[in-house]
Amino acid sequence: MQSQQSHRKDEHVFLAEKAFDQESHAGFDQVRFIHTALPEMSLSEVTLTPELFDWQWPFYINAMTGGSKQTGERNAQLGRIAAATGLAIATGSQSVALADHSLAETFQVMRHNNPDGFILGNLGAGKTWADAKDAIAMIDANALEIHLNVAQELVMPEGDRDFHWLDDLAEIVAKSPVPILVKEVGFGMSQETLAQLKQIGVQYVDIAGRGGTNFATIENYRREARDMSYLKNWGQTTTESLLEASTSDMTVLATGGVRNPLDILTALRLGARAVGISGMVLHSLIQAGEPQTLELMSAFQTQLAQLMTLVGARDLASLRQVPVVYDQALVNYAKQRHLELQ
Repeated sequence: MQSQQSHRKDEHVFLAEKAFDQESHAGFDQVRFIHTALPEMSLSEVTLTPELFDWQWPFYINAMTGGSKQTGERNAQLGRIAAATGLAIATGSQSVALADHSLAETFQVMRHNNPDGFILGNLGAGKTWADAKDAIAMIDANALEIHLNVAQELVMPEGDRDFHWLDDLAEIVAKSPVPILVKEVGFGMSQETLAQLKQIGVQYVDIAGRGGTNFATIENYRREARDMSYLKNWGQTTTESLLEASTSDMTVLATGGVRNPLDILTALRLGARAVGISGMVLHSLIQAGEPQTLELMSAFQTQLAQLMTLVGARDLASLRQVPVVYDQALVNYAKQRHLELQ
């Protein structure tokens, strides 16, 4: 018989697909590149290697699944896709497997199908160093994501109600032998949150803004009265969150509402060292299948280099210097938040 937690994992995948929107609402359309008619370079000159771990690509497949038979099968598919493309990849939250060890295989299958790849484990905030150590060992993780999901937990009928997280986070960061990446789940981060994280020694953050998979909406579907739909636009968009992070000296990654290579290019231009894709990959996997999703990721790799040529950027450092213009709403946001537009 399936446990309540495993059933919830399947529910999340079903509801994420039900709510999937082909259009991004992450604010990428609020940033426009200035067309370069004379780039004076060739496609072969483009270097996409990021200044991040030993990654070869500046985008990755971010956390989605695991914890049930169905999601374990998705993890196997995702592991094979990551292995074939050389992309880094993260599992979904492993907390369910810490409570029920029989579910560990639904996460380990990603490593079985991607033995030499860079895999990030995943746990929710509020877990102890002992939990983090077990999660890392479970999949031989190269790094561990700790996700912040206050909005999701509060809307979730059976969610947590205690959010004293910093002390446990600090201990995990201090003791972990692998990098710890603190991420949101789709509501963005502010410069104040980033300052709190830096104070406890966090070096890597994923600002994970609003605009893609919305866990407030997903959890509201699971509420009997569905009475918290007013939170569907809660949080900062991915673009706003990147502006919030523009003065931080931490290594910033970005996810949330990435639908195409131009979205990746925009996030990289705004300072992300790498860009995560989740909802788009899961949607493709469900609707088109594994071979087509592999083709999609390969196309993203090819087209990102083409877009770099289009803006005359030979590498990611030079991309961050190419001219862009911002729409008025983003300018107003930056002004009110005392942020500089670069």
